[in-house]
Amino acid sequence: MTKRLASGPVHQRGAAILLAMLTVVLVATLASAALWQQWRTVEVESAERARAQSTWVLNGALDWARLILSEDGRKGGSDHLGEPWAIPLEQARLSTFLAADRSDTLAADASTNAFLSGHIIDLQARLNVRNLVQDDGKVHPPALHMWERLFSQLGLQRSQLDTLVAQLTRAQRASGTGQVANQSATADGPLWPQDPEQLAWLGLDASTLARLSPHIAVLPERTPVNLNTASATVLAACLDGITPSDAQRLLQVRRLKPWENLDEVKNSARLPLLVMDAQLMGLSTRFFALQGALQIEGKTVQEYSVVQRDGTRVKALWRKRPLPLIARAEQGTPTPTMPTDF
Repeated sequence: MTKRLASGPVHQRGAAILLAMLTVVLVATLASAALWQQWRTVEVESAERARAQSTWVLNGALDWARLILSEDGRKGGSDHLGEPWAIPLEQARLSTFLAADRSDTLAADASTNAFLSGHIIDLQARLNVRNLVQDDGKVHPPALHMWERLFSQLGLQRSQLDTLVAQLTRAQRASGTGQVANQSATADGPLWPQDPEQLAWLGLDASTLARLSPHIAVLPERTPVNLNTASATVLAACLDGITPSDAQRLLQVRRLKPWENLDEVKNSARLPLLVMDAQLMGLSTRFFALQGALQIEGKTVQEYSVVQRDGTRVKALWRKRPLPLIARAEQGTPTPTMPTDF
C-alpha cells in the first residue's frame, strides 16, 4: 500500500516533464514556421522588386536603342556596321549611366550591383523567310535560289528546304494575306510563323533549325538583304557565282569602305554578269532586333525585341523573355505587344 502511494508523485513528475518537452517542441515548430513564412515573404517581395526594377530598366534601354535608330534614320543613307547602332554595349555598371560625376559614381557603386549590356542586330542582314513565297501563294524563284545556296553551304538536306517551302505555301494560301496581323487559323494549312523558332511547326528538325537560325529571319513583309551588314555566308547565298573565299574578300573590301549603291557591290565582286535584284538585295535596313541583359542582385534578366523603323519612327513589334533560339539562349513563347510609335 505504501509503495503504491509513493509511486504517484514520480509518475506525475514524469508526465510534467513530457508535457514540458512537447510544449517546447510545439513552440519551436511554430516559431520556425513563423520565421520561414517571414523569410519567404521577404524573398517574394525582393524577387518582385527586382522583377519590377529590371522591367523598368529594360524598357528604358529599349527606348534608348529606339532613339539611336531614330537618329540614324534621320541621317538617311545606307546602313552599315560602322554606325553607332552597330556598336554593342558591353556589360557596364548601371550606376555609371546615372551618376553626375565621379564621386557620385563611387557612391552609387558601393550601394548597387546592377549591370546592363546589350546590342542591336540587323535582321535584314539575314535571309527573310517571307521572301520565299509571294502574296499569291507561289514560290519566288530568285529567293528560292538564295535559300538553295544557303542550304548547300551549311550542308543541310534539300528535302528540309522542300518541306519548308511546301508548308509556307500552304500557310500563305490558308491565311490569304502576307500580313501577320490578319492571319487566321484554318484547317487547310498551318499558321504563318512569327520567328525562326516557329519554323519547327513547318517540319524543320532541331539540328537544321539550329544551323539556320544565325542566317535567317522571319519578318512581317518581304525585305531585301542588307549587303552592308550580311555575313560571308549570307553574301555567298545572295550573290550567285561567288565562292566562300570571294565572300570573305568582299567583307574585307566592305570593312574599308561600306557600299553606297549596288553598282559598288557589283564592281567589288568583279562579276560583270552578276544580277543585282533590288527587291532581294539592298544597303539599308528597316527591321532590327534589340537584345538586352540586366544583372541585378545576382540574377540576370534577358529580353529580345523586334522593332521596325520607317524614317525616324521606330515601333516595337514584339518582345519576349527569355531569349529565343536566334539569340542562342533558352527558347520561349513570343509575347506580342501593342506597337508603340516613337
